[in-house]
Amino acid sequence: MRKGCVYLVGAGPGDPELLAVKAARLIQEAETVVFDRLVGSAIQELIPPAATRIFVGKEPGCHPLRQEEINDLLIKLANSGQRVVRLKGGDPFIFGRGGEEAECLARHGVAFEVVPGITAASGCSAYAGIPLTHREMAKTIRFITGHGKENGELDYDWKELVAADCTLVVYMGLGAIERIVASLIAAGMPADTPAAAIENGATPAQRREIASVADLPQRVRARNFVPPTLFVIGKVASLADMLNWFKPAAEDASASTCVAA
Repeated sequence: MRKGCVYLVGAGPGDPELLAVKAARLIQEAETVVFDRLVGSAIQELIPPAATRIFVGKEPGCHPLRQEEINDLLIKLANSGQRVVRLKGGDPFIFGRGGEEAECLARHGVAFEVVPGITAASGCSAYAGIPLTHREMAKTIRFITGHGKENGELDYDWKELVAADCTLVVYMGLGAIERIVASLIAAGMPADTPAAAIENGATPAQRREIASVADLPQRVRARNFVPPTLFVIGKVASLADMLNWFKPAAEDASASTCVAA
């Protein structure tokens, strides 16, 4: 029996045209695709009709398969000789548990490759008109998750996260945004610090909310934001309206976009 291989592939933030060339090729050559909730329908359409599709997406309070079961599934599929694409939204190694899966595959002697993807922080912020770094505004970036392990408390050193020249990006933080904002302000972040919420970034369903960090929780609740929502906190968020180039169908954007000749 031939040896199988698992490809840990990043699907990017949503727009299928942001896929890496290698990622698109591997998806189209896959025999089995194990994919997450954040892999959109436009990217799923690249999966060959003959390929087996296995959905293992997680959302708060609903895990069809536990992580350990996903690991076992990948090992089983590879040991049966299949060419497996493990398809994840964003980048596999940034809050995607790709490192855990790669570690498990390595321990069991399963061949694997990693194909990076554009992470949500980079892709969604760009589509929202927010540069993560900008001279005189942000010299550094920090990525954090708003979802504690086993739904536990967020145990950050909040004072370490409060810096005038830093952009803070919060993944999976919608359920805890009130606590996150309160902790940042208590640690010294000015209440009027610019901030943004980006729902379904880099897709036609994208919505944005630009506000002060103090007002952001109330504003996203008033508009009924749902996951996936990314938060960008820092001075760079003040550029969102000026640099708003993307026109998603979900919002009436007035920005101009380039039109091919």
